[in-house]
Amino acid sequence: MSGLVNALLIAAVAALVITRQFRASRIDTDRRWWLLPGILAVLALREPDLLDAHHPTGSALVLGAELVVALAMGAAWARTTRVWAEPDGSVWSKSTAASVAVWGAGITLRAGLFGAGALLGVHQGSSALMLGLAATLLVRSGILVRRLGAVERVPAPATAYGDRMPGSHRSPWKERV
Repeated sequence: MSGLVNALLIAAVAALVITRQFRASRIDTDRRWWLLPGILAVLALREPDLLDAHHPTGSALVLGAELVVALAMGAAWARTTRVWAEPDGSVWSKSTAASVAVWGAGITLRAGLFGAGALLGVHQGSSALMLGLAATLLVRSGILVRRLGAVERVPAPATAYGDRMPGSHRSPWKERV
């Protein structure tokens, strides 16, 4: 893929992921939480510009630092995400204000790495950024799935007399006294 298409793909995935995380969303452990990060990683690894051919050592160092920042950012993002269980047993998550600070710090560090690479003369393609995003998402999702085991799941309460049944549109029967 071209650099422009990669950049647009990265921006679209990041915008989608970030906006979805600040709304409460149900976590489904049966889903393949690793699928999106896996696809992004495959797309990034198949690009020829992952490492600069003229500066392989510097390029590898910048990429390694990018991946360390991405892994730390994913772990911090997962730790700043609120996870809770509803009475029906479903588990939900929502990013917090601290997650915004994690994203800000991560973006700042990545911009600094890009600048350092540019000072060293290392050409950095969008595939390194895509691989970093994949690592961030993979670590965050993995930690959240692991945290689900610690969330106390409360069984759904039994229906009490007079409660509406799901899907029922008529009022419950009342006894006359």
